[in-house]
Amino acid sequence: MQQKIDQLRQIIRQAHTIAFLGGAGVSTESGLSDFRGAAARRETLRRFGMPAEQILSHDFFFENPDVFYRYYRDFLLTPAKPNPAHRALVRLEACGKLNAVITQNIDGLHEMAGSRHVLALHGSIHWNHCLSCGQHYDADWMRAGAGVARCEKCGGLVKPDVVLYGEPLEDAVWRGAKACIFSADTLLVGGTSLQVYPAAGLLEFFMGKHLVILNQTPTPYDAQAELILRAPIGEVLAQAVAP
Repeated sequence: MQQKIDQLRQIIRQAHTIAFLGGAGVSTESGLSDFRGAAARRETLRRFGMPAEQILSHDFFFENPDVFYRYYRDFLLTPAKPNPAHRALVRLEACGKLNAVITQNIDGLHEMAGSRHVLALHGSIHWNHCLSCGQHYDADWMRAGAGVARCEKCGGLVKPDVVLYGEPLEDAVWRGAKACIFSADTLLVGGTSLQVYPAAGLLEFFMGKHLVILNQTPTPYDAQAELILRAPIGEVLAQAVAP
């Protein structure tokens, strides 16, 4: 493994423009569970009698907001702090190599760590707004509440600004992600199975030289990668980006 980390370090040193595409595996080292993981799936089915994908759908939110918010607070609003993977990406950005962090996560840990150019494909738990008057609320306000989130100003339904199943990605974010990947000579992909679309389809826009995949399990794009590392992403990036 050390040989592969040394190879990654060399790729990073030679790179001019790096884009990073990450998924749930980036945040598991911060103690957050992947709701698509086996353990989380079993617990969701035990407690709610249905899969997370059903609860986290556009139609379900409006038809059963009470159930949605019970799941949302218990599974997605868990407080967490950035880990070495997040901090390593901040260092890459600070030295002028990283053009963007493109994330499928909604936890906001990249921003918390200090990354400036973050393209959150699926939104963020830190952005919430009233569907009636537009009043904005943060994640702490959401955590402190109980039951269906209602606006303090007008009583309207408050919706997290996360992309639910059945909703499109924000066009500006999607276009920005495609542009950053297209312009990069190196693409680091970490903590994602690359099986969830449309996010996984972003790899089709990469025209650069070095594709590196850091994931504990195989992905559909492994055959196209120059380098694959099956190890905790925080451990790998901390070493590869160390001064």
